[in-house]
Amino acid sequence: MSLHDIPLTTLDGRPTSLGEYAGRALLLVNVASRCGMTPQYAGLERLQERFGEQGLTVVGFPCNQFNGQEPGTNEEIAEFCATTYGVTFPMMDKVEVNGDGRHPLFVELTGVEDAGGEAGDVGWNFEKWLVGPDGAAVARFRSRTEPESPEIVGAIEDVLPGSAARPVHDPA
Repeated sequence: MSLHDIPLTTLDGRPTSLGEYAGRALLLVNVASRCGMTPQYAGLERLQERFGEQGLTVVGFPCNQFNGQEPGTNEEIAEFCATTYGVTFPMMDKVEVNGDGRHPLFVELTGVEDAGGEAGDVGWNFEKWLVGPDGAAVARFRSRTEPESPEIVGAIEDVLPGSAARPVHDPA
């Protein structure tokens, strides 16, 4: 099954899938409103603003599995994101990213290795996965990697639709 085919639900209850964003690069992030890393929402929104017209969509997946740091209802999460960080990117329904109730999307994403070659369970809020326009996961970034870090920005630039015409990003 392609990542594009996995059923999802938006924060406002609408059935969807990542197929809605086929042909776009995606940055998928498990998020939380009451975490020390919650200010990463600002960087995620800036990425959306910077690269959205070039074919990037950031997608947030609220999760309450890490010290109960996302206890709110979907309505409370939506209001917090909009009023505190001006979030305009799509947000999905609250999901479980680890354990027996792990959402099927995260079953697939946890198989993606990070830069150190490690796959497996999500370690904390604000892990990020970059998905290419074809729906294949191409990179995983752990929680402490800031959204606007050179690693993430370079990886995004490399997978944006039409990026083959640009030089490949060299992090050196």
